[in-house]
Amino acid sequence: MSAPEDPARGTTTIVWFRDDLRVTDHPALEAACRRGAVLALYVLDQESEGVRPLGTATKWWLHGSLRSLRDTLGELGIPLVLRRGAAEDVLPEVLGRTGAGGITWNRRYGGPELAVDAGVKQWCAEHGVEAHSFQAALLHEPWALRTGAGGPYKVFTPFWKALRALEIRQPLPVPDTGRGAAAEVAAAAGTEDEDDWTLLPPTGTAAGLDATWTPGEAAAWERLDDFLDRVEDYDEGHDRPDQDSTSRLSPHLRWGEISPFAVWDAAVRHRSEQGSSPGLEKFLAELGWREFNWHLLHQLPDLHLRHVRPAFDAFPWRGPDEAAGDLRAWQQGRTGFPLVDAGMRQLRATGWMHNRVRMVAGSLLTKNLLVDWRAGEQWFWDVLVDADPACGAGNWQWVAGSGADASPFFRIFNPLTQGRKFDPDARYIRRWIPELAGDDGVDPHEPGLLGPSVGYPEPVVDLPTSRGRALDAYASIR
Repeated sequence: MSAPEDPARGTTTIVWFRDDLRVTDHPALEAACRRGAVLALYVLDQESEGVRPLGTATKWWLHGSLRSLRDTLGELGIPLVLRRGAAEDVLPEVLGRTGAGGITWNRRYGGPELAVDAGVKQWCAEHGVEAHSFQAALLHEPWALRTGAGGPYKVFTPFWKALRALEIRQPLPVPDTGRGAAAEVAAAAGTEDEDDWTLLPPTGTAAGLDATWTPGEAAAWERLDDFLDRVEDYDEGHDRPDQDSTSRLSPHLRWGEISPFAVWDAAVRHRSEQGSSPGLEKFLAELGWREFNWHLLHQLPDLHLRHVRPAFDAFPWRGPDEAAGDLRAWQQGRTGFPLVDAGMRQLRATGWMHNRVRMVAGSLLTKNLLVDWRAGEQWFWDVLVDADPACGAGNWQWVAGSGADASPFFRIFNPLTQGRKFDPDARYIRRWIPELAGDDGVDPHEPGLLGPSVGYPEPVVDLPTSRGRALDAYASIR
């Protein structure tokens, strides 16, 4: 890490934004505003050791979110500086150029990110810069929630019970800013332009993202308010991809455009005003599942690469060459199983897929096709707007049976049965698969009856045969 000559340290405080692109309930921003003048900084760091580069869809989201954040901060009189590079190099340089006397940030929990933060904090200690970090991304710190034996939770139900028993703080309001950093201080930081970062995909390829999503804090609050108006339907409706019953808050939470404290508080206030409902309780449990996966990632920083259950290290996945054709068909939504293909096409078009369909698609890939779950996780990492380091890997390991509190491997979803149950009128299938949209009397849930004339592919695998093969593979590691 570079160490420029220290100027006389002033009262300006740098707020280092990361996955917390908001101004409401932002403890680091609130602390900086109490100290004096504030300069906001975002560092696009895809160079530090172990930090995972962003996927195509999350880069698109980041571009829009930074633009929204700049406008929001501008209303508070706070300039936003954009820089890219290894944070352990960029931060000392910016601190040296600006003469800022303090830096604040909200904590991260991935292993490489924790190492970067520790390095920055050490540099600050050696060079007379006040450095403070805060809890903002999780309802409780991973090291604070422990079993009776003192270890981390590995099963969700007792984890959820323990979390519910703890007090959850109230979200912070937008801070009284006092004043932003002086123009010459902001200029000294040397900002860059997000348009030069090539975050956006090639022209024309993001039309579906543009039409589906609005990144930013204001959009996150609008989505939360809209969802709470219909949260009572969530318990039964959240499994129905043909209905608009989910919150779609996941990309906003992934980028911290709204905090889990704010979401939790809004849900609890809704319960106090409208009464409890199974839908509301189910939604709170989904926030708990997000928390569970982040606590798991804190314990296992390479969660996207290493099995939680070591027995799966010996699982006989098909080799990359052997499975390449099936993986490609799965990615393109051409497996011949309509519910899965509808979901994969929705994903390619909008950067998002309904959660029930994610489970079914993941089961088909890892069990019926015996493709290593890490290939599916990598694809989702690239194309999901809500690609999340903890929830993505944790959910994939849950589906594959290799994770914490995972679905048993022998629980193999039948994509045809799942389609009939959760998309009974085939509205979801017909929406995303044009070949099956016609009203010609053919049942879209029966791919074997469709015939080649509609242009829809035959199933890539026989379900009973592939189920037996999967169970045999699992038996080999038990």
